[in-house]
Amino acid sequence: MCGNQKETPMMKQYREVRAGLPANTLLLFRLGDFYEIFGEDAQRGSKLLGITLTSRNGLKMAGIPYHAAENYINKVLARGIKVAICEQVETPKAGKLVKRELTRILTPGTTLENSQLDAISNHYLLSFFLQKEQLQCSWLDISTGTFQIASSENISDLFSFFHSLNPKEIIVSESQKALLEMDSNGQATYRSLWQQLTSNRLISEIPDFYFDQTNALQRIYDTLKVYSLDGFGIGKAHPALGCAGALLHYVAETLCHPAENIRQLVEYRCNDHLQVDLATQNSLEIFYSSKRTRNGSLLAAIDQTVTPAGARLLADYLSAPSKNLGEIRRRQNIVKAFISDSSKILPIRNCLREIRDISRILSRLQNRLRNPRELGGIRDTLENLPQIKSYLENIPCENIHEINKRIHCLPELETLLLDALNQELPSKINEGGIIREGYDSNLDLLLSLSKNNKKWLLEEEKSEQTSTGIKNLKIKYNNNFGYFIEVSKNNLSFVPAHYIRKQTMTNAERYYTESLKEKEKEILHAEEKAQFLEEKLFQELVEKILTETKLLEETAKALAEVDLFLGWALLSRSWDYCCPEIEDSDILDIKEGRHPVVEQHIRQEENGLAGSQAFVPNDTSLSSKERQIVLLTGPNMAGKSTYIRQVALISLMTHIGCWVPAKSCRIGLLDRIFSRVGASDELSRGNSTFMVEMNETANILNNSTTKSLIILDEIGRGTSTYDGLSIAWAVIEYLHSQSSEGPKTLFATHYHELAKLPEMFDRIHNYSVAVREWNDQIIFIRQVVEGAADRSYGIQVARLAGIPDSVIERAKILLNDLENNNKKTIFKKDSKYDFPKNDLPSSISLKSEHYNQQLQLF
Repeated sequence: MCGNQKETPMMKQYREVRAGLPANTLLLFRLGDFYEIFGEDAQRGSKLLGITLTSRNGLKMAGIPYHAAENYINKVLARGIKVAICEQVETPKAGKLVKRELTRILTPGTTLENSQLDAISNHYLLSFFLQKEQLQCSWLDISTGTFQIASSENISDLFSFFHSLNPKEIIVSESQKALLEMDSNGQATYRSLWQQLTSNRLISEIPDFYFDQTNALQRIYDTLKVYSLDGFGIGKAHPALGCAGALLHYVAETLCHPAENIRQLVEYRCNDHLQVDLATQNSLEIFYSSKRTRNGSLLAAIDQTVTPAGARLLADYLSAPSKNLGEIRRRQNIVKAFISDSSKILPIRNCLREIRDISRILSRLQNRLRNPRELGGIRDTLENLPQIKSYLENIPCENIHEINKRIHCLPELETLLLDALNQELPSKINEGGIIREGYDSNLDLLLSLSKNNKKWLLEEEKSEQTSTGIKNLKIKYNNNFGYFIEVSKNNLSFVPAHYIRKQTMTNAERYYTESLKEKEKEILHAEEKAQFLEEKLFQELVEKILTETKLLEETAKALAEVDLFLGWALLSRSWDYCCPEIEDSDILDIKEGRHPVVEQHIRQEENGLAGSQAFVPNDTSLSSKERQIVLLTGPNMAGKSTYIRQVALISLMTHIGCWVPAKSCRIGLLDRIFSRVGASDELSRGNSTFMVEMNETANILNNSTTKSLIILDEIGRGTSTYDGLSIAWAVIEYLHSQSSEGPKTLFATHYHELAKLPEMFDRIHNYSVAVREWNDQIIFIRQVVEGAADRSYGIQVARLAGIPDSVIERAKILLNDLENNNKKTIFKKDSKYDFPKNDLPSSISLKSEHYNQQLQLF
């Protein structure tokens, strides 16, 4: 307030609520039909939301309509700013300060509303604590109730896993944040991992004592409603429980009540899963393409799901590929059964399209965010379950029957919801029209009275128009004045004496009569009672649904599996995938393997075009003890990177239980997949392309085992030729020479000197990508063959790229001199080359159709 102006009771109320909120929070304060923002919040909010900033008595303020608040809130959350909601919790009465309470703090990691969630993505909130070279962590998706903990000494593994989780918000203690940001040599590795993870994510600090093990344990017990964690296979001394407790505290603080939808705590163990580090996730484009979009990623290529829950389950599988042979084979067998009985794929998928997102609906209902359409979603889902179960029962597969047992039809609940709910439902409880006519006789009577009263009002309006002669007389209603008769100013001389003035407007006067006043009481009483009763019946339906929470959650998880495996069956049939053999061995043997993303891209881009090029399949054979390292040579653009990537992707797909793009495939269990393919500068962290390359290579050399798969592309190209060759040579020797076996490795290179290594090491073999020459040009065959490439064909590739012919000719001369060691000729002053002006490449037509036609020659 300004000067000595006295603070109003309402502003005192606002200030007290605002004082308890973090600085990075925008407080929306409910005033009637608007949310108001005051002071510094108003200045910041007006810029963020593009709304008008005003001032009253020296106080800055801005407002947004209550009914449109969701769109504005989403804008704020997208900027990583929290939003606190202070609601009116009682009906306003004249002359009395309405009671208000903080009802919710919305943050990027704790949102529940549909409009603030990506339906096909998980929405994780993550906390972690680094202590004595060990990382403790916990993550929670409040929108589904998924709750996990982990503890590991291999910190980089967990940080890589965090990236695959893609948390929306990260919780750390105040001391941890200071430690991780400290610029000291001892924390350099952790600081780098921290910076990568926290880039463009909201970091929320909370006091250290919320991570205290004892306090956290009690909060976990209270939330899960248990007396111990033994039933979850977790001891009370598990070091990550402090992180789990801190998460639950933060969620309770933002929801303004304890989370009600968390029923289980699961321990994640790194050793149970195939590890894929961040560099590999990026280079293989597992979750996002190089353009940072979902389109063009492995995730998008193998996603044929039709439900949000199925899509999220696929992301979970890719985030944590399994090393459990039994679980992998279970998934494969289900896909096989669906393919074998393919006539049921489309009918079941059509039923699944009518399924609603039960997990997220239950989460909202349990956490007091309730709207009638959510109940309609439960009803619509239950209606479709008997048909789905019938289809699944008739597929001869025990694994499918086990899933089917976890789908619960709940006929009593279905009947109740069908009887109780209208087919079309409003989005808000207070809008009415929720309960079907005939469900409750008392409600029917009250609604009938309301309907009759509205009829009376229409008749009364016509009667008053006739008796007064005022043809435009209207009977209206608003929240402030109730029912009234409105007469325009030019008809005031016709107003009868028994009309009682109520309000003067600019162009009209408002009146009431004693009969209208009596009818108003009757109408409002009936409407109030009807609304109260309908809300009561609605809440009873919610409670009835929540008594079936466990069975509904189990059903939702089972339906997600059905959706995912049906999608994989359709994918496998459409693209001729095979079921890979997965075993505990050191073998990797792929016949006619293909890149799952590139193959789809080629068909999408060239489908229907004359002379289009099909994807060329290739074989791969590796083993830790015999054919350990393949040196792959060949020109740029020939397909080396695509080939080595496809081997890694096929291996990854095998570990999630998906069928793979190959004629046949046999893969031994892997512990890690490493990829060093391409690199970019990290200038913000002071790292050049070469430094990034060396960091990633060091990670591979320090962490790979005989159970690992490594793909390396052009190691050493970021520095001088001899330095690069030396590093590449030494890396290959190191990978080979650690013991009698080593990590399976595909090593693509342009250093043809490395082709001599198979003569020195028995587990190294030469392969190349074949090309054909024609009129001093090359045609890419895309076929991987045994033996080294004889040269790099760099000049021919440059011609295809459109380099001017004069540059090509000059390059040929220089190459000849360099290969013949004629350096004296090159560096002579009079050896300068005269380039013609406006020179254009004669081979530009090789792009597109002409180039494709040439492929037919070979």
